[in-house]
Amino acid sequence: MSDDEHYEQGMKVRRSILGDAWVDHTLKNRNEFNTEIQEMITRHVWGEIWTRPAIDHKTRRYMVMSMMIALHQWEEFKLHVRSALSNGFTKNDIKEIILQATVYCGAPAGNHATHEASVVFAEREA
Repeated sequence: MSDDEHYEQGMKVRRSILGDAWVDHTLKNRNEFNTEIQEMITRHVWGEIWTRPAIDHKTRRYMVMSMMIALHQWEEFKLHVRSALSNGFTKNDIKEIILQATVYCGAPAGNHATHEASVVFAEREA
């Protein structure tokens, strides 16, 4: 598959996972400095990895949220919590992800993840 095909495929997956509003926001904010990395992420992460058939998107979401907790990448964690909730995940699903990650990443990470998820839940209820 060509780079252009990976990009187009990646953009479709990216939109389906993160939503049109988020993707449109990131595209609007592209500039000379960040365009290449955004295109590379779209091709590689979304077009080559998220499209692989061995792991379904729900499992990939569980993995990503757990890794974001482990890495303390809270903005990315919240992005994936928001998109998961928009795509059929429940608060209980998110809680289970956090509980599982807490066992392996530690109580401070789990506690903070609970706080960050609560912020997303409050945004959605407002």
